[in-house]
Amino acid sequence: MKIAIDAMGGDHAPASNVEGAVAAAQAWNDIDVILVGDAAIIEPLLKVRPSNLHIHHCTEVIGPEDEPVKAVRRKKDSSMVVAGRLVKEGQADAMISAGNTGALMTTGLLVVGRMEGIERPALAPMLPTMDEVGVLALDLGANMDAKPEHLVQYAVMASIYRTKVHGMTKPRVGLLNVGTEAMKGNELTKATYPLLEEAPIQFVGNVESRDVLERNCDVLVCDGFVGNILLKTMEGTAGTLMSVLKKEFTKNLWTKLAAAIMMPGLKGLKKTMDYKEHGGAPLLGLNGLVIKAHGSSDANAVKNAVRQARTAIQSQLIQTISMEISRK
Repeated sequence: MKIAIDAMGGDHAPASNVEGAVAAAQAWNDIDVILVGDAAIIEPLLKVRPSNLHIHHCTEVIGPEDEPVKAVRRKKDSSMVVAGRLVKEGQADAMISAGNTGALMTTGLLVVGRMEGIERPALAPMLPTMDEVGVLALDLGANMDAKPEHLVQYAVMASIYRTKVHGMTKPRVGLLNVGTEAMKGNELTKATYPLLEEAPIQFVGNVESRDVLERNCDVLVCDGFVGNILLKTMEGTAGTLMSVLKKEFTKNLWTKLAAAIMMPGLKGLKKTMDYKEHGGAPLLGLNGLVIKAHGSSDANAVKNAVRQARTAIQSQLIQTISMEISRK
């Protein structure tokens, strides 16, 4: 299994990507990790170099400020585009990038290519839940607009992902809505509901956002506009909650003592809400495995993204989704 990592993408690149790649290569000897980027910058960061870690040299980088389509078309020797090309040409089984999300989506569409039968690939991150199992939600930002048939494709792909990668036998699929009644919502959700009832999935009906943290479904389906608002709201709430707790627990000696007693529980809560524990978000619907790691990913997040890619490859995720979609 060959997994390419965009070594130059992300807020802490290339150091965090190199460190995470080394840790992954040491943890799993059945994979080859390919660091894609400027060899002159990467090599000095390698304190150790496992035999299953390789460098694929390229000279350009797509930055966070670059316009996605122009960058992908003009910077053909960028680490992100080259990693995508390795997947396209079969030299890698998967690619991981913590870089520019728009550029990665464009790389997926223009370089890796869309899966036959899929109109719009979707970004599918794991949302944290209180039982630490998580909810796979899509689309959370790849496409701002969607049609009912797109949401059905999202549901089918995500159900296969949860079965193959997470071992769920019958993942429950919910449709994000403003109420649980079948006829609630806007025109999109009202048109999508009956199609999901007929799809080869375990559809449990409409789901309200306030219940997501309790995991009342395993797959949450929505359009990218609504999904991205949900994601950013959850991230902002989690960050603010931690800041408020820190402020309250450092007010005086008594609150500091209380904090010391509650520290194990607080650390557990922080870990539950931490995106780094989930690795990355797959771009489902591409003709190859592409995983978007969080822009602020540290070495542990990169290692977890590799673990995620390794499991998906082992379970033949892309082939299974393609077969299922072709049957429809």
